[in-house]
Amino acid sequence: MLLELFAWLKPHFSGFNLFQYLTLRAILSALTALAVSLIAGPAVIRKLAEYKVGQTIRQDGPQSHFSKAGTPTMGGALILIAVTASTLLWADLRNRYVWIVLFVLVSFGLVGWIDDYRKLVLKDSRGLPARWKYLLQSVFGLAAALALYYTADVPANTTLYLPLLKNFALPLGFGFVVIAYFWMVGFSNAVNLTDGLDGLAIMPTVLVSSALGVFAYVAGNAVFSQYLGVPSIPGAGELTILCAALGGAGLGFLWFNTYPAQVFMGDVGALSVGATLGVIAIIVRQELVLVLMGGIFVIETLSVMIQVASFKMTGRRVFRMAPIHHHFELKGWPEPRVIVRFWIISVMLVLLGLATLKVR
Repeated sequence: MLLELFAWLKPHFSGFNLFQYLTLRAILSALTALAVSLIAGPAVIRKLAEYKVGQTIRQDGPQSHFSKAGTPTMGGALILIAVTASTLLWADLRNRYVWIVLFVLVSFGLVGWIDDYRKLVLKDSRGLPARWKYLLQSVFGLAAALALYYTADVPANTTLYLPLLKNFALPLGFGFVVIAYFWMVGFSNAVNLTDGLDGLAIMPTVLVSSALGVFAYVAGNAVFSQYLGVPSIPGAGELTILCAALGGAGLGFLWFNTYPAQVFMGDVGALSVGATLGVIAIIVRQELVLVLMGGIFVIETLSVMIQVASFKMTGRRVFRMAPIHHHFELKGWPEPRVIVRFWIISVMLVLLGLATLKVR
């Protein structure tokens, strides 16, 4: 939106030409989203408290969580508002990738909002039944995957690349749709499983989205992508703006979500940001790097799968409680220790993911 305005003003004052640069707009996008989150946060929390949209606590969970009952939830809506507003202000709205990612962000957020609303407002303990939640996620995920597939304009858009192997390129054909679908739905649910402690999910989200912004910038730049051996995806650079907005909005949300949390993300935030990370990684052709950088989300998901499989097959549990962050709590780790250590692991994984830019 502002990009068009500055382009119109540029002939009258050359200084507006600065806003054509992705790096400047990315910084401004992050700062805008951060400002929106910090300014709107207190009002959103008050409204959620007024409507008594409070967190319910599992009776079989750690006892330290019982004091969190009633904490305002559905705060993830703040992230959606900040990211959407900042992106609409600073991104090139003629770019199809921007609209596809915004569609994923909002549509998966809608699924989470329905689930949260049923659980917290209508007091339906089931929330949105699992089959309906998965159906809606599948519909929106497939819609985005098909949009990417049918608008692909270069072979790299639908080719699988492996980190560390410079010359490996496997055309996926329609299989691209399947992979894109699973990455969006999979990471959507993975972030949702991780969102169990104050700030545990949002900080890795900030780190991973920032790193994906670097990949988007490189993929959209023909010179950098050729030099680093990264797939060249024309137009992908504009996603740097959206990644920066997600990082800024996440930091703003963390201001209120840090221990002890004043507000929780809820499904409305967790489902949307997870799917957004998935679709951005798909677009910049770094879906396998996302598995590495988002390793915390992957580990949390695997811990649940292992726990369920072990209990069904042997009647025994591998972990004291799943997801795995609860296992460490029940071992006696204070909640802040679990959170910060998981953050440290996330930093290391993101740095390893960024290292693949050069090690190819």
